[in-house]
Amino acid sequence: MAEISAQLVKELRERSGAGMMACKKALQETGGDLDKAFDLLRQKGQASVAKRSGRAANQGVIESYIHFNNTVGTLVEVNCETDFVANTSEFRQLARDVALHVASPLTPSYVSRDEIPEDVLASERHIYEIQAKEIGKPDNVIPNIVEGKLKAFFEQTVLLDQPFVKDESMTIQQLLDEVSAKVGEKVVVRRFVRYRLGEETE
Repeated sequence: MAEISAQLVKELRERSGAGMMACKKALQETGGDLDKAFDLLRQKGQASVAKRSGRAANQGVIESYIHFNNTVGTLVEVNCETDFVANTSEFRQLARDVALHVASPLTPSYVSRDEIPEDVLASERHIYEIQAKEIGKPDNVIPNIVEGKLKAFFEQTVLLDQPFVKDESMTIQQLLDEVSAKVGEKVVVRRFVRYRLGEETE
């Protein structure tokens, strides 16, 4: 399988508007060919998300989930473009699934990578670099090690990067892209809050 650079994934994501993991998978399937990967995303209905990326998503729902033992609860706001889509079964189910996921032990801290403060990212990078040097890794492989550890960090803390608790073969971003392709509108998670008995919310 071809080694796919982060820059190539970024270029395809900007061009197609599809999720990061969908872009990486398409590039892997096409041997790193940007044009073929874009066509593949279009065939799967994922590239059409690009046409919707600039639209305003001001409609939607606020969904809640309370765990069966009443010790964990969540609220999520999931947005789309029209109240018509907000009332569809696909969209409502998506909101319920996201609320359930946020209540899971994966405990995301941010919706997207963009929400992570720069100082937090810089600190994580620095720690990973020190760790790699301390175990004697050569300088030329340290950047790859750091990127790999950052990917794991994102999966631990970023909602959109996490494997969906009900189907770990897809991320939350891929779940959103799938519903977006079905309903024909931009679909985003705006925000969430997670309550656990005895803990203070940030």
